[in-house]
Amino acid sequence: MFWVLFLLSAWAVAGLACLRLCLAAVRAAAAAAAAAAPRSAAREHALTLYEAAFLSGGPRRVADLTLVSMARQRRLLLAHTGWATVVDPCGRDDMERSVIGAIGPEGQSRIAPVRAAAATADAVRGLADRLVGAGLAVPDGGAGGVADGVRRVRAAAATVCALGLAALALPLPTTEPRLLVALWFALPLALTLGCLVITRMEVHPYSRWASPAGQRLIGALVQRADGTADDRTFLTSVAVRGVHAIGEPDLRAAFAHREEYAEGHRERRV
Repeated sequence: MFWVLFLLSAWAVAGLACLRLCLAAVRAAAAAAAAAAPRSAAREHALTLYEAAFLSGGPRRVADLTLVSMARQRRLLLAHTGWATVVDPCGRDDMERSVIGAIGPEGQSRIAPVRAAAATADAVRGLADRLVGAGLAVPDGGAGGVADGVRRVRAAAATVCALGLAALALPLPTTEPRLLVALWFALPLALTLGCLVITRMEVHPYSRWASPAGQRLIGALVQRADGTADDRTFLTSVAVRGVHAIGEPDLRAAFAHREEYAEGHRERRV
């Protein structure tokens, strides 16, 4: 009867994950209702590239966009080796000044620490507060939100499968056929999969950063940018899709070094 313990664990994992997702969906619906009043103004709001970057990828996307924008204007050099060098020390806005300050007085630094410092600067926090206040961004970076809840339910579904396989691997009495044990584990698995299907139909697409109103504005921004080939279109692609949308080999190499540097630091901390 040890398999019953695995079954109880599966129900606990599945039930808790689905409950959290349901609560997150209720909170998201309440937030959408609360934002209904200013939504007409939100429809008329024209997103800046910084705002689009935050709604699409959060604070780090804003830092990436600022770095790429300054590099396109030749006011910052991003080497393929992963280093950033200041050419023009006068930032044109708070975001650029945050990046220049993160690089430091020597005027040169690795891209990874610059990105991390710029993402936590006051300018980005102020941008986040304004977007939340306008009903375009999810409060607290989506912590406990629908996207986070979906990830938990997916993990719960995988856990239920693992527990079911472990239970079937145990020696079972002849009075308890393995098919019946598998059917018992199919119930919590059906709960998690059903919850995912309902969530996808009701609230998809779900974003960690943008509210439904914010997602609509991002879509409108992308539609306006389509069909043109200029710097703003290039930066719009970076803001919405991230640095992987960069088609220039040197810039891609610079940000690839950023990711390798970050991975190396995580390994050393472990």
